[in-house]
Amino acid sequence: MSRYHRTLFTAALITTVVAGTAGWASADSQHALTGPPPGTAAWLADDSLGRALPDPTDSTPAQVAHFFRTLTAEQQQQLAHRHPLTVGNLDGAPVPLRYEANHLALQQADPRYQDLAAPGHQILAFDPRGRGQVAEVYGDLTTAAHVSVLVPGADTDATHFSTTATMAKNLRTATDDNTAVIAWAGYTTPVGVGLDAATSDLAEAGAPRLTRLTEGLEATDIPEPVLFCHSYGSVVCGLAAHDTPYASDLVVSGSPGMHADTVEDLHTDARVWAAKDSTDWIDDVPNVEIAGLGHGEDPTSPAFGARTVPAHDAKGHTGYFTPGTDSLRTFAAIALGEI
Repeated sequence: MSRYHRTLFTAALITTVVAGTAGWASADSQHALTGPPPGTAAWLADDSLGRALPDPTDSTPAQVAHFFRTLTAEQQQQLAHRHPLTVGNLDGAPVPLRYEANHLALQQADPRYQDLAAPGHQILAFDPRGRGQVAEVYGDLTTAAHVSVLVPGADTDATHFSTTATMAKNLRTATDDNTAVIAWAGYTTPVGVGLDAATSDLAEAGAPRLTRLTEGLEATDIPEPVLFCHSYGSVVCGLAAHDTPYASDLVVSGSPGMHADTVEDLHTDARVWAAKDSTDWIDDVPNVEIAGLGHGEDPTSPAFGARTVPAHDAKGHTGYFTPGTDSLRTFAAIALGEI
């Protein structure tokens, strides 16, 4: 079948599927969480320092970092204790201060988040609104020579975080603990395989948040990260790529597409890698963009031009980070800059 006829067939198929599943798909439709951190209004009204605090809405992470460098340790502590949700989510604020602020916020949060409040967790971001968002760090982010960010796909939030956390831990272990890994559930992900997963709306809302995360890392002198983007997370990474120069590599696995036909279309200087195993159900998803549905070319196709990550021994959609697989060994080598 020619590409043209495949496209026509896929368009008809998508139309049929959407029409037939409109009820359940719309029921799981998500409203993207955007805008400044919670508590911003009280933060902006705080005049305890005798000067204005940086507005989270329009201050860059570099400006936030500069502001905190002008404060004494006591002043930083005071702000974190008065505004834990704001400081804890403020890219550019000192990393240890964010950990402390988020620990305070979690102690005051709904009991459904109690697991994140347990000792030993390094929570870089926590937002209790909606389904909840979280970013957790494994390793020492402030001293690490290598940093990776794991961007997950559908069905991930602050209370459904275990799969993402396991992937992050497995990646760190595969590097012999020589990289710090941020498991970043910092955007509103799709729930299930419905219209949200077939469109880019949630990814478009998440992409600027991912860019801001990397800007915050740069502003606090943390090494340029490798972005590991799984499933729908690769859609977020694809849309963020041209605005995210502070990333050495983009590594996608189980990707439905990145809204680009080729690596060049991503407009990034980062190296781009792609992995997909033959048992992954994502291989059955049509790689098209029609009427706002679909995410485009398969990043593992030769025409796309990404570097290949071997994935022959990975199993299923979430098997790429399984210990002992060639995919995880290759991910670790990329994370350490060995290849």
